[in-house]
Amino acid sequence: MSGSGRLKVLLIDDDEDDFILTRGILQEVYQDQLEVRWLPAFEPAEQALVDGDFDVCLLDYHLGQRTGLELLRRAIARGCRTPIILLTGNDDRDVDVEAMKAGAADYVVKGRFDGRLLERSIRYAIGYAVERQQTLEALRLSEERYALAARGANDGLWDWDLVAGKIYYSPRWKSMLGYSDDAIGDSPEEWFSRIHPLDIDRVQAEVAEHLAGQTPQLQTEHRMRHDDGTYRWVLTRGLVVRDAKGGILRAAGSQTDITQRKAAEDRLLHDAFHDALTGLPNRVLLLDRLERSIVRMARRTEHRFAVLFIDLDGFKVVNDSLGHQTGDQLLIAVSRRLETCLRQGDTIARLGGDEFVILVDDIEDLKDVLNLADRALQELQRPFLLNGLELVTTASIGIALSGSRDSSAETLLRDADIAMYQAKSRGKGGYVVFDEAMHASAMTRMKLEADLRQAAMRREFQLHYQPIVSLRTGRIAGFEALLRWNNSERGMVSPDQFIPVAEETKLILPLGLWVLREAAEQLRRWQLTHRTKPPLKMSVNLSCRQFLQSDLVYQIERILLETGVDGSCLRLEITESAIMDQVETALAVLARLKSLGIRLAIDDFGKGYSSLSYLHQLPCDVLKIDQGFVARMGAHGENSEVVRTIVALAQGLGLEVVAEGIEAPYQLTHLRELGCQYGQGYLFSHPLHSEDAGQLLARAPSWSDSSSTLPDRVAATGTGWNADWMETSGFDLRLNARPLSGPD
Repeated sequence: MSGSGRLKVLLIDDDEDDFILTRGILQEVYQDQLEVRWLPAFEPAEQALVDGDFDVCLLDYHLGQRTGLELLRRAIARGCRTPIILLTGNDDRDVDVEAMKAGAADYVVKGRFDGRLLERSIRYAIGYAVERQQTLEALRLSEERYALAARGANDGLWDWDLVAGKIYYSPRWKSMLGYSDDAIGDSPEEWFSRIHPLDIDRVQAEVAEHLAGQTPQLQTEHRMRHDDGTYRWVLTRGLVVRDAKGGILRAAGSQTDITQRKAAEDRLLHDAFHDALTGLPNRVLLLDRLERSIVRMARRTEHRFAVLFIDLDGFKVVNDSLGHQTGDQLLIAVSRRLETCLRQGDTIARLGGDEFVILVDDIEDLKDVLNLADRALQELQRPFLLNGLELVTTASIGIALSGSRDSSAETLLRDADIAMYQAKSRGKGGYVVFDEAMHASAMTRMKLEADLRQAAMRREFQLHYQPIVSLRTGRIAGFEALLRWNNSERGMVSPDQFIPVAEETKLILPLGLWVLREAAEQLRRWQLTHRTKPPLKMSVNLSCRQFLQSDLVYQIERILLETGVDGSCLRLEITESAIMDQVETALAVLARLKSLGIRLAIDDFGKGYSSLSYLHQLPCDVLKIDQGFVARMGAHGENSEVVRTIVALAQGLGLEVVAEGIEAPYQLTHLRELGCQYGQGYLFSHPLHSEDAGQLLARAPSWSDSSSTLPDRVAATGTGWNADWMETSGFDLRLNARPLSGPD
C-alpha cells in the first residue's frame, strides 16, 4: 500500500470491457481505498512501469500485436520494481512458467478469478516484491563481502550496519590487533577509539566524506593501537551501500596490516635524506633545513644562523696508507665527535668524502659560532683509537654567516667552502670566517681554472729552456724545461698561479705528459744538430700528483722509445715533499725509473731535512740547491754554511750538485770554490724559447781550452757571458717567470 493507505494499481489491457470488469472487482474489494490507472497501449505502459510509483500492476497477456510477456521482460530489464501480475486468457501452463521466469509476481486466468482471489494474488505479489528486494540487497552485500575478502587472505573484514549503528569485525580484523574473537564488541567505538590520536581527525573526516558521497570509495592509511600498546599501520578500504532512494544502509570493507611496508618506506625515505655510512643528514636534507632557516630569517629579521664547512686535513693519507675500511671507521668516529659539539636545534651533515657541514641555527652573535668551531677542532685533535691504531687528525673550518649576502642555501655552502680553503691555505687546523674578498678571489680562481682547461686546445702552453752550465768548463751541459702559459687575455701567466690549480684539478696529469714528450722531442732535435760529448741532457720537473701516477713509468718508457732519447740523457726533478709524503711508494717508483737509465734529481734540496735519513736509500743522482740558499750567500762567502753542507753531503754520497738562481759573479765564484759542479740562473741566461735556446747553443762560448778561468770571463763581461747575445736577440726579460717547481 502507498503512504496514503490507498492501493495504487496500474491496469494494462487493450480491451476496455475487460478493464471495466477488472476495475469493478477491485472496487468491490478495496472500495474507496483504491486508485486505478488504465493504459491500453504497449509503449506508454512500458514507460509508466519504469517511471511510475504503483503498488501493483495487472498486465493483460494480449496487447494488440505484442504480448504482455514481452512488456514484462522489457520493464524488468529497465529496472522496474513494481510487482506485476500477468492476466492470461486461458490456462496455458507454458505461458505461466515463462511469466514467472521473466519476473512476474503471480498470474491469474481471466474469467476464473473473483475479488477474494484477486486480493490474495495482489497481497502475495506485494509481499513477494518486498521479499525479493531484500533478497537482492542481501545478495549484493554478500557479493561485496566476497569481493573484499578476495583481495587478500591477510585482510580483516568489517561490515557496518549504519542503520543499527553496529559493525561486524571479522576474527582476522581482531587478531590483527592482538585480540581474541570475543574481546571486541560490535560498536564503531571499538574501531575509532583505537586509532592513533594524530590520525583520528583525518580518518573521521575521510569516512564522513565517503558516507556523504564525496569520494567514490574509502581508502585511508592510519595507525591502530595493538593490544600490546604499540601502534600498527593499517590500510582501511571500504564502500558504502545505498538504497533505491540513495539513502545509506551499510558500509563494508577491509583492513590490511601495512606496518612492514611503511617501515620499508620510512627506511627508503631515511636513506634518501641521510648518509649511508655515518647516518648523518646528507646534502639534500641539509639544503632543505638551510632553506627553512632562510625563510625564518625573512619572517623574523632578528633570526641569525651560520654554516660551518669542515674538511679533515690529510684524510687521503689515511685512506691510501691504512685502507678505505679504516678511513670509513675514522669518518664514523669523527661524526660522533662532532655530534657532541652541537646545541639543541643544530644540524650536522656529511656532504661526502671527508666533508662535513654544521648548521648553527638561532645564534645571538659570532661568538656562539666561534665557540662551536673551537670545540669541534679540540674534539678532532684528540687521538682516535681504531683497530689498535692511534690516529691523530686535524680539520680546517670555513664559516659563512647569514645576512652577509643575499644568499640561497647553495651560495651559503659555497661561501663556507671558500672560507674553508682559505683556512687550509693558512696552515690547516683552524677556521676562517668568509668575507666578500674571498668570493671575488674564488671567482677569479674559477675563471683561471676555466681558462686553464681551454689552454691546451688553444695551444697556449709553451716550453722555455734554461741552460744548465758546467761550472768547471763553462759549457752548456743541458737545459731545464720550464712550462709557460701565454693566455690571449692574461698574457704570460706565472706558474705560481696556474700550477697549483692544475694540481688540484688533475689537469697536471695530461699537461705533465705533454711537457715530458715535448721536452724529449726537443732534446732529440738538439742532440742531432749539436753533437757534444757528453751529449746534452734535459731536466724535467715532475709534480707530486704526476710522480704518484700508477702508469708514470710506462708513459716515460713509451716516450723514450718514440723519441729515440736515451734514458741517461733525461733527468727527472722531484721535490723532497713528493718523496717524503709516501716514502715506500716513492722508493719503488724511483727504482723503476732508474731501471730505464733515467737520472733522478731531488729538487729544492735543503728546504727541509726530512729526507736526510732516507737519502742514502734514494736511487738519486743529483741534488739541486734551492735558490734561496744561493741568494743568501754574501759577497765575501758569508752565509754559505748550508750550501757547503749540501755540497759536502753530495760528494760523500757520490752525487752531482746543481745550484739554482745564480745571479751574481761572486755567487758563481763561491760555488766553484765549494766544489759545486753545475749551475743555472740569470747570470747565464733567462729561460728561452726553443729557437733562442738553439741559437745560444750554436753561439755559446767555451773556455775549456783557455788559460783564463770562468769567473774571470764572467767578471770581464759584468752581466754574464751571454749578455751581448741577449741584447742582440731582443729577448724580453719580463716574459721570464718561475719554473714549475719554483723560482728560476
